[in-house]
Amino acid sequence: MKPLRTALFAPGVKDRVMAKALEAGASAVILDLEDSVPVAAKAEARALVARAIDSAAALPAASRPVVTVRTNGAATGLLADDLAAVVRRGLDAIFLPKAESVEQVTGMASLLDRLEPAHGLPAGTVQIIPMFETALGVLRCYEIARATPRVVGTCIGSARDGDLQTDLGCAWSLEGTELFYARSKILLESRAAGVQPLDGVFSDLNDEAGFIQDCALSARLGYVGRTVIHPKQIAPARRAYSVSETDAAYYRRVVSEFEAVEKTGATAAITVDGKLVDYAMYQRAKRVLEQARLDGN
Repeated sequence: MKPLRTALFAPGVKDRVMAKALEAGASAVILDLEDSVPVAAKAEARALVARAIDSAAALPAASRPVVTVRTNGAATGLLADDLAAVVRRGLDAIFLPKAESVEQVTGMASLLDRLEPAHGLPAGTVQIIPMFETALGVLRCYEIARATPRVVGTCIGSARDGDLQTDLGCAWSLEGTELFYARSKILLESRAAGVQPLDGVFSDLNDEAGFIQDCALSARLGYVGRTVIHPKQIAPARRAYSVSETDAAYYRRVVSEFEAVEKTGATAAITVDGKLVDYAMYQRAKRVLEQARLDGN
């Protein structure tokens, strides 16, 4: 899956909002069956989300975001019905909330194994992104991320007053001190598992400066992107997580100058703009340039 710089939530009970989300320019859209949907409206939401996925499938590939659904959690008793309603052509991935065990993820994978053939989908079409919103989930991140090849990413519930903060009993601040360990652990273990780490939502829509500050911290830690709750958060988040043209230009020089010297066989260590470059830095440069290519830079 390509890097998801922004994944925009859309309530599954609001068909017009879902339709607009699909055209908002986010990397991905998360059609939500969980927290934004009242219990009494779950069945209605499933039907509306299924219709939104059908609409997305008809969009031109070049303009179509990655289409995902946040189902209800494995412990709710609603997951099987959610998947039965939404697995179809046009669905790319499932966000599994409050993931806490390997069994929850492999259980979902087994349901997908049965549902995909019924809808004419190749095996493994629908991918999984576990969401870590409890202390137990954070503790088990690596093993959950490695539970099945369907897992392609992770997402931490870092929102202010969200489930993870509640479970940890900690405060929340823009400096990020209170959730720094959890954020770092999810990042490290996701990278070790070979999947992309996504940060959670920033819930204060009126604090644009705070959102930009939080995105900057998240990007410095190594997150590839984050979930967002309004289209106005898409552009600043994309800027924060994408490779800047300044950085891309520097790393192009690193690759060009290192490769030129390497061909001579004289040395494997040079300086570019006064900075040491050896094979480690050269590999880093190539990785950044690949990210820039995926971002369209």
